[in-house]
Amino acid sequence: MTAKPPASTPEFERVRDYLTGLQDRICNAIETADGGARFIEDRWKREEGGGGRTRILRDGTVFEQAGIGFSDVSGTKLPPSASAARPELAGASWRAVGVSLVFHPRNPFLPTTHANVRHFRAERDGETVAWWFGGGFDLTPFYPFDEDVLHWHRTARDLCEPFGGDARYVAHKRWCDDYFLLKHRGETRGVGGLFFDDLHTDFDRDFAYLRAVGDGFLDAYLPIVDRRRDTPYSERERQFQLYRRGRYVEFNLVFDRGTLFGLQSGGRTESILMSLPPLVRWEYGFAPEADSEEARLADYLRPRDWIAELG
Repeated sequence: MTAKPPASTPEFERVRDYLTGLQDRICNAIETADGGARFIEDRWKREEGGGGRTRILRDGTVFEQAGIGFSDVSGTKLPPSASAARPELAGASWRAVGVSLVFHPRNPFLPTTHANVRHFRAERDGETVAWWFGGGFDLTPFYPFDEDVLHWHRTARDLCEPFGGDARYVAHKRWCDDYFLLKHRGETRGVGGLFFDDLHTDFDRDFAYLRAVGDGFLDAYLPIVDRRRDTPYSERERQFQLYRRGRYVEFNLVFDRGTLFGLQSGGRTESILMSLPPLVRWEYGFAPEADSEEARLADYLRPRDWIAELG
């Protein structure tokens, strides 16, 4: 008998409802912050099961491109990238729901950012064999400001407080530093934030943490938008921004688990690759001038205790 995707449960629907609401709230906040463009929505269905709604804002006053997608997808066979890591899931059907976003601002002094919150459930013979939550948010500046980095990490630390305090923040910050690492470059993708996966100790408590991370994203990012959106810049800064966006592309196409899972599970390519910047450039052997603002970035692309150093 052919396996069926997991049936819906009240717990799963609670997560789904939260995530659709989160997508709506973030879209409304970003449209207000941009003040020019609006998101367009592309609803889609997946042949094997499920679907989603991808929303894209283009050519805004603040954001050159902002993408935020909601997906609720299911299947009866896990892709190799997932089954190899979790052999106990062999033969299980699965369902995954999540919200993922990447915002590429126009101004080089305003950082690119990413956030993702998700829930996964697998079944075999009608019995749940695994469930977990995952997610996080991270910041990728091109011209870093210490007050922005400090605010970002203080917000992350504060939302962790009810869930283990500093221990939770330190652990998930470290996980973020380790995950968003371009191994072939020996540099982090940015200044980090929070990252967690396979959180499955207590459903209600773990779901509450997922909500804290999802809700905390706007608290972390919007004050930075307000501070940097109108910073004057020249073609030099613009070209450096486009060059550094190339690193973002490298990570997403080489290392990112979500991209790999989506493509290998037959996901919708356009929605999976909405994270890529609209414009980017590569330059062979580029090296910034010594002691320049561009050279200064390198000191931020390594794990650091930002709150202790900058606070």
